[in-house]
Amino acid sequence: MKDEKMKLAHILLVEDNEGDILLTLDAFEECKVKTEISIARNGQEALDFLFKRGAFTEAKKPDLILLDINIPIFNGHEVLQQIKADLKLKKIPVIMLTTSSDEQDLNKAYESHCNSYVKKPLDMNDFLSAILKIEEFWLQITSLAD
Repeated sequence: MKDEKMKLAHILLVEDNEGDILLTLDAFEECKVKTEISIARNGQEALDFLFKRGAFTEAKKPDLILLDINIPIFNGHEVLQQIKADLKLKKIPVIMLTTSSDEQDLNKAYESHCNSYVKKPLDMNDFLSAILKIEEFWLQITSLAD
């Protein structure tokens, strides 16, 4: 169990679906680890946030990234490739959290070094359960690099 006095876990949620954003935020309120969640609603916003460009020059580096594949401007695969190509960002775990069950998406995500691929459950309770399991594994059990 991690020290209760440790800093908030910072998560970057890259998602364009408002319903999924709200469900994810609700799920993290139920988590044992206190989190700070930043939201990017398209691939360009995600990259600007991560590379501290434009309105995001003061953005804090996330401890974990939840990345949807089907997002506007740059899709999740394109964002993932840029994250994993950067020396300062590549150690951040990236969980592909997507509705896609396409085997090509799955293979492409792992080829680009995503840390996990989670298909979004359609049922709200199953979705909340999936988020809690992500939180438990990535923020309670796993040790994350700085």
